Amino acid sequence: MPVELVGQKPQAALPVYLVAKDALEAAALPPPAIAWARANAFSGEAGRTLVLPGEDGGLAGALFGTGDGESALALGALARALPEGDWYFASGLAQPELAALALVLGGYVFTRYGKKPGKALRFALPEGADAAHVRRVADSVFLTRDLVNTPTSDLGPVELEEAARQVAAAHAADISAVHGDDLLARNFPMIHAVGRASADAPRLIDMSWGQSDAPKVTLVGKGVCFDTGGLDIKPSSGMLLMKKDMGGAANVLGLASMIMGAKLNVRLRVLIPAVENSIAGNAFRPGDVLRSRKGITVEIGNTDAEGRLILADALALADEEKPDLLVDMATLTGAARVALGPDLPPFYTADETLAAEIAAASAAVEDPLWRMPLWRPYDAKLSSKIADINNVTTDGFAGSITAALFLKRFVEKTHSWAHFDIFAWNPADRPHGLTGGEAQGIRALERVIAGRFGA
Repeated sequence: MPVELVGQKPQAALPVYLVAKDALEAAALPPPAIAWARANAFSGEAGRTLVLPGEDGGLAGALFGTGDGESALALGALARALPEGDWYFASGLAQPELAALALVLGGYVFTRYGKKPGKALRFALPEGADAAHVRRVADSVFLTRDLVNTPTSDLGPVELEEAARQVAAAHAADISAVHGDDLLARNFPMIHAVGRASADAPRLIDMSWGQSDAPKVTLVGKGVCFDTGGLDIKPSSGMLLMKKDMGGAANVLGLASMIMGAKLNVRLRVLIPAVENSIAGNAFRPGDVLRSRKGITVEIGNTDAEGRLILADALALADEEKPDLLVDMATLTGAARVALGPDLPPFYTADETLAAEIAAASAAVEDPLWRMPLWRPYDAKLSSKIADINNVTTDGFAGSITAALFLKRFVEKTHSWAHFDIFAWNPADRPHGLTGGEAQGIRALERVIAGRFGA
């Protein structure tokens, strides 16, 4: 890894001084450092790094601006700004574990196709940070990022299943999959319909782990490995990022890896409907009526609203088992991005206690999430004149809400259900993550699940 956390401060390690805006004197800096900062017009601006020269022509340390109290994850910028070598924080940190995680996450580079690794830094583990937890979370985030960043040429439904099998093998989990026409025989008709036009057979991946009598936690992730839009084809500009349409699957695999790595006291199940929404003579059509696993009939108003169809069959299966907690994650709607932007995914739940836990965890670990309403009056917008429900509305309003309401119809027996409409992508470089695939919501969810069920 470009950033390695070490338990003891290396002998030749250099200090990093954290400086608030316009607070050079309060930062307990050596006088030469203050003079150098002033000479370089450094006043603690958020995110700015200034390397300090040493008397022998080497380095004496570095200053990092924290502005008006920026997030702990802002420290991830150090992973790319500092010269290679050994470093430590010169003072204690208010959030040592988040700071340590930020450093590791900030050093991530996707190298599969020739990009060079980031700088090799060693950082003394901040006092109060749990190194094992930081490593476990970082590894899970990197797994998620790697999967999202991989193009469909190397990560179609077949390869997504193989990635899930690797995660299962790493934690001695059980895993199986239903492929192709067997989906019809096993009553997953909407997963089959969405994926049948692809050269890679559609499939439902089913992973389980933990003691059978432990509380049941089920994760469902949208695994659309590429989305052309189907016969309601997207414009070329709309397809550029569609390799990330399996971001829900990538995120639940990352979350599952965290849960299993921590050996939480749960009976974990992971369901991933994996498909490619392609165009061929057997593609499903606008105006078709599909019968779902639950028996609800669905009129297809738009083939580009396919994610909710495959999730519906998987959610119906999950709901049959009445889990204690059911979570689904999906790159589901552009409407969510219009409402809240790429960095703040909405989530939906009717469970007030769960909503409060998610909000608290989101703030505590700086994993942004925002609750949106399951506004029942909008449910009527999904009506169909010939079927039980349409997969889209006709007016285009409240698209993320109506998508959540669509999914809610397939969850009846589970008391605690939450739906996350994520983007799974950084559209620009951030301190703790470069442009590209991103884990969203899973660090907060790991905290919620650990708090509810423990080890």
